[in-house]
Amino acid sequence: MQSTAPTLDESKGTARLEAFSDGVFAIAITLLALELQIPHVESDSSRWALASALLHQWPSYVAFVTSFFTVLIMWMNHHAVFKFVRKVNAHILFANGVLLLITTAVPFVTGLFSEYLNHREASTACAVYTGCFVLISVSYVHLWRVVIKDRSLLKEEISEASIEKITKNYSLGIPLYLAAFGASFVSIYLAIGICTALWVFWCFTVKDL
Repeated sequence: MQSTAPTLDESKGTARLEAFSDGVFAIAITLLALELQIPHVESDSSRWALASALLHQWPSYVAFVTSFFTVLIMWMNHHAVFKFVRKVNAHILFANGVLLLITTAVPFVTGLFSEYLNHREASTACAVYTGCFVLISVSYVHLWRVVIKDRSLLKEEISEASIEKITKNYSLGIPLYLAAFGASFVSIYLAIGICTALWVFWCFTVKDL
């Protein structure tokens, strides 16, 4: 039986992809913090003016926490997937690039949502926000399908049961984020609730991948 143990060059290729991806995830998370604005109050304002201003910015905190944990879970899932990859090819590199492209948009849609949460255009901003996660979910499923399409690219210890488990886990993302997208036009709080429930769910399941 031909060995599928990774060679030095193959390991370096996979490591470079993961290192590059880790950098993009780290930058996306860092940029999220820049959306948190420091409120400005006048020196002669009331005693609780700063506290009131901070509380007034609660939409920014909600969007920040939801996006932060979503990107964090994305990174954890990305790490879990590439634990099984022995060798990367051009198709995997491109699929991974598409995922990272959409990931870099998360700080923008987060800022947009937090800015318009208490505005009459809140549903549109929420739709853009949840729509971004729909695209991320689609890109994740695409990346995973590209990875498992050629089983010679996988490490020999990965089982069909493991592949099926990851496939089933990822299958939840697209329909539920689509539900969040649709809910944006009915209730933005329901939409955010769905997004929050998803990252909580994946927080408890990713460790088993």
